[in-house]
Amino acid sequence: MTTEKTPFDNAGLESSPLNEFSGCHQGIIRNFQQLRTLTTLVREQSDAPQIRQLAKQLLVFFKKVVLEHHAEEEQALFTAVMESARQGEEIRLARQSIQRLTAEHRELESMWKQITPDMKRLSKGKGANLDIALAEKLASQYLAHAAYEEQVFLPLSARILDKNEMSALGLSLHMRHQEDESPAHLIV
Repeated sequence: MTTEKTPFDNAGLESSPLNEFSGCHQGIIRNFQQLRTLTTLVREQSDAPQIRQLAKQLLVFFKKVVLEHHAEEEQALFTAVMESARQGEEIRLARQSIQRLTAEHRELESMWKQITPDMKRLSKGKGANLDIALAEKLASQYLAHAAYEEQVFLPLSARILDKNEMSALGLSLHMRHQEDESPAHLIV
């Protein structure tokens, strides 16, 4: 089985937790391209079964992947980078990027919230007045957001976080995922 390369595969960070974030971006990008497909189908008023399926898929995806991804970045990655950044230019760049990315998360989530009622109607095969311009703006802005993270923030994070900090971040992510997979009856 082959795996897709991430920007960090050649940086000696093959097992880096940053690759998890980068890998998640690849899935997010594919799904936001599906949002573009959905808007085309809605605009052309064609293929209702495909519209219904895409809308269902995107509703689940946003709730279970995108929101969790934002939370992990903000609570684990952004915190680790800020705690490890050195005074001066490094901390200024980190703070500036984190502020930008956090603001973008809120804006993207707000746009999604605005189209969610129509997405739910589409997922049930009902008529909806999907704001196509807003859905396309959301897809475009998310793709730009992911590109900025891949090209600017994750490389900056790789420079800031040393091996021990990467290990701590990896453990933090592992523990979060273990908590997510714990059966409810075992949680004390």
